[in-house]
Amino acid sequence: MDAISLEVFKNLFAAVAEEMGVTLRRASFSPNIRERLDFSCAVFDAEARMIAQAAHIPVHLGSMPASVAAAVAEFEAFHPGDIAVLNDPYRGGTHLPDITMISPVFAGGDLRYFVASRAHHADVGGMTPGSAPLSTELYQEGIIIPPLKLRLSGWMNEGALDLIVANSRNPAERLGDLEAQMAAHRIGEGRLLDMMIEHGVEETLAHAAALLDYSRRMTQAVIAGIPDGVYRYQDAMEGDGQAEFEIPIRARLEVHGESMTVDFSGSAPQVPGNVNAVPAIVRSATWYCVRLLAEEDIPVNHGCFQPVEVITPAGSFLNPGFPAAVVVGNTETSQRIVDTVLGALAQALPGVLPAASLGTMNNVAVGGVAGEEQFVYYETLGGGHGASSRGDGLSGRHCHMTNTLNTPVEALEYSLPMRVRRYQLRAGSGGPGRHRGGDGIRREYELLAPATVTINSERRLRAPYGINGGGSGECGANTIIRGGRAASVGGKHSAHLEAGDRVIIETPGGGGWGGQSPS
Repeated sequence: MDAISLEVFKNLFAAVAEEMGVTLRRASFSPNIRERLDFSCAVFDAEARMIAQAAHIPVHLGSMPASVAAAVAEFEAFHPGDIAVLNDPYRGGTHLPDITMISPVFAGGDLRYFVASRAHHADVGGMTPGSAPLSTELYQEGIIIPPLKLRLSGWMNEGALDLIVANSRNPAERLGDLEAQMAAHRIGEGRLLDMMIEHGVEETLAHAAALLDYSRRMTQAVIAGIPDGVYRYQDAMEGDGQAEFEIPIRARLEVHGESMTVDFSGSAPQVPGNVNAVPAIVRSATWYCVRLLAEEDIPVNHGCFQPVEVITPAGSFLNPGFPAAVVVGNTETSQRIVDTVLGALAQALPGVLPAASLGTMNNVAVGGVAGEEQFVYYETLGGGHGASSRGDGLSGRHCHMTNTLNTPVEALEYSLPMRVRRYQLRAGSGGPGRHRGGDGIRREYELLAPATVTINSERRLRAPYGINGGGSGECGANTIIRGGRAASVGGKHSAHLEAGDRVIIETPGGGGWGGQSPS
């Protein structure tokens, strides 16, 4: 393959995923998908190898191949017009609110590709609104969907659709978002068919295979630039929603030539609460860290993953046994895995890696009844990025395993019985250093109707670390004002609040880089 045609096909495949994403956003109902862009789309070959992704959410896209593989293994055959759906974390999913759809694309009577989407649905049942409870088992987190055919040869499986929708506190919104995913798949299937008609089936397949090989070689070149050796780092989660205690994550990173092994043996055993993370999450976070080292834009596909082996010991909280609770393993534990792997890489590449960013997604889930209507809302909040040798960290931004936006105040207040009283940067919360860490965010909500609020956050006790002599960023804080009285709550908290009560989320600042310059 010549470089020009490879670049053309790289962009053609990526454009399919991007257009799927545009369709999904425009057709969706929930603010979480429409405003925050909490979804991802990708293209796979017939062997369930990812060919291309849109620039969506890293934690989705690095783990989505496991969902596609689970669906392919489940069914003897796919037929034109099929759509498979699943969310089971132990069958390739991440957590139950992330519903994945997979549909085949045929040409000449043969299966050639799959298109896939994963969207975070604001509520899929469970013990608290928003399906992000302080759970102790998977059953408490919502409806579990094993791989099943939602559409068979073009015929909708109405019973399955009704079952999924009926298990949401906002069934109309759920139906709208599911139909938006299906609309995105129609676009993806059509664009791939157009590609094969214009360029030929064999030509598109040959370039798909060449792109996998190109990404593999590019990733190997990145790893080859890291000095051979063994590098270790340890960080910890701050609790599992049942109690506050350290839950260590230990990474042993071994670089050998053009390949790398990241071994998480020695990490904490499975815990009772909701921070357990399935192996797909751990692999996704690790692969993401390696890709960050690339100076050039490496196409993210199956080839990127091949040079990096990830070991997660069974029975640990990074490879739990069913039905362990996992809902914020996807959001919180993934961020700490990134901090841990980057901490190890910083030893191999001193001065190259940035300080720790906020290290949490600051999950806020709210749900209740206003008049005769149920409402449910979920969002994550950004904070401070870690500083680096290139300059100060960004302020008030999402980072690492989330690539979403903050919900605009106007969209939130229009859709929900809530008011945002304050939304600002936490000035000075970034860590000091030659380059300062970015500042966190302060967001204050006032409820206009009774509701249950659940917060899942981290870095409330262990500050984001500085690097090369830089100082740590400030920890985050969560406060509830009930009946006019303010009370500080832990990183993971759930409570029923009344109209007029307030919730204040203060997110962490990023770590600083380098010692202070002489005055």
